[in-house]
Amino acid sequence: MRPVLLPLLALLLALAACQSEEARPPPPPPEEPRPPEEPRHDFVEPGEESPGGATTVRDTSRDAFTHPAANLTLERRSEFIVGEAFFETDWFAAPNARTDRDGLGPLFNALSCLACHERNGRGAAPDPSQPPLSLLMRLSVPGTDSRGAPLPEPSYGDQLQPRAVASVPPEARVAVRNTERAGTFEDGEPYGLQVPEYVLSELAHGPLHPDTRLSPRMAQPMFGLGLLAAVPESTLLEWADPEDADGDGISGRPNRVWNKRLGQTVLGRFGWKANQPDLEHQNAGAMAGDLGITSPLALDEPCTAAQAECLAAPNGGTPELDARRLTALTFYTHVIGVPARQGVDAAETLRGKDVFHRVGCAKCHRPSVVTGTLEGYPELSGQRIWPYTDLLLHDLGEALADGREDFAASGREWRTPPLWGLGRTQEVSGHTRLLHDGRARSVMEAILWHGGEAEPARERVRRLSSQERAALLTFLDSL
Repeated sequence: MRPVLLPLLALLLALAACQSEEARPPPPPPEEPRPPEEPRHDFVEPGEESPGGATTVRDTSRDAFTHPAANLTLERRSEFIVGEAFFETDWFAAPNARTDRDGLGPLFNALSCLACHERNGRGAAPDPSQPPLSLLMRLSVPGTDSRGAPLPEPSYGDQLQPRAVASVPPEARVAVRNTERAGTFEDGEPYGLQVPEYVLSELAHGPLHPDTRLSPRMAQPMFGLGLLAAVPESTLLEWADPEDADGDGISGRPNRVWNKRLGQTVLGRFGWKANQPDLEHQNAGAMAGDLGITSPLALDEPCTAAQAECLAAPNGGTPELDARRLTALTFYTHVIGVPARQGVDAAETLRGKDVFHRVGCAKCHRPSVVTGTLEGYPELSGQRIWPYTDLLLHDLGEALADGREDFAASGREWRTPPLWGLGRTQEVSGHTRLLHDGRARSVMEAILWHGGEAEPARERVRRLSSQERAALLTFLDSL
């Protein structure tokens, strides 16, 4: 090669190298440093594909939440069907020719349990143009009764009823107005949060007490509840850390509520604030509050002293739901099967699972637990389950606070909701609205609403790369 060509060749090679460097995609942003003691979680653990243990059902269609536990015997399935019929029954105002189904109201939210829990799924957030159906409004004033429960609003009781039988005026109309709050992830990608405002109008008995506290509550999914009832109390108390003794910023507290059947205060585990001790009380409370149907555990109609028409309305007997039917309904709500997971071993799912643990979500949404012995329910006992909850109360900050105490729960505390079945919400319920009032339109919005104890985890999510956020959502969608 001629000497004069050497400098030219070197220049051409340098230019080619520069062009190649410019064409190369930038490296992905580094992951947030992992503490040395924190293990990885990007692998499948035994049993993850069957979150309900031996109760797990294999249907992942829109009917995934409607089946009895897979290990239920044929004889026990007949009792499931009896309870299912009561769950789906439409009730009528009394008197009615169907004396086994009369007694609706006088005040009510819905005609049946199924109306709020369609296909046993999650209630839908209210449409601004329609009155809410599967969202109810809790009411109280400051103070507690002799058992520690919230004090009802004097004229309207502990739940606002937008519907009534023909001879009784509905208590009020409830509407929701939403505004947008903008935010950005650390990488600059924008997001929006929907902020609801609840407007009450046409109050039938005058204005609310000036110190009334309002708390909207969406209907929650019905499957797997018996397995949660079977989690040993000792396990929940072991998880609880009310004084944050380990210094991780997570305090988890049990609620303590009144058990009418036992006549004593016990640990609460059902409802948005863990304000119900068991499924029998949860069912009796919902029948009375949502349908106006009395039962042995809730003998009073939802009428206050200010509501003369309500007090004068005929009923369907006392109680309207007898002990036998309450027992069947309670059995049904214990043994609805949990659907199997799909794609549990997919690479993107496992990457998202590792992110879930790394950002701290698993500190409250505890993945797995072994159930204890639940009397009368051998199918639910001794099962390794994956509900992703600790059933404890956590302070989620001012943005989600309702300001309404409920037994030991403060106005900023909520029970950790289970995450199993989360990925089936769209197909089963036809929407992806989440949180206690349905304000979150997606899983990511629900995460971004978290504050209080969950604020550090939320901020770690905001700092994730878009690839990591996508992996996290893939994992959550697999549950």
